[in-house]
Amino acid sequence: MNDDHRDDSVLIGRAFGGDDVSVSVMTGFDADGGTWQISRSSETDGAATTPEDLQVPWPSGSISERAEVRREIVALYDAACAKLGITPRPH
Repeated sequence: MNDDHRDDSVLIGRAFGGDDVSVSVMTGFDADGGTWQISRSSETDGAATTPEDLQVPWPSGSISERAEVRREIVALYDAACAKLGITPRPH
């Protein structure tokens, strides 16, 4: 996720953490959702703030199989695009 889809992580961070998210890295997941470490742009000088965890629930609810994670991340990407008014790229 972080190497291949860096921009997608930032998009998810902004959609579910706020427009001021400047850095977003997926750090883990569990049955209920994904965790991203995000930093925000400081309003005064634009520097990144201290990182914080952002937990985002899976769109379809709790999952039980590792194979479901990719599907849920794609659904989060689509939901993030919809929330931010961005046209998602084809999957």
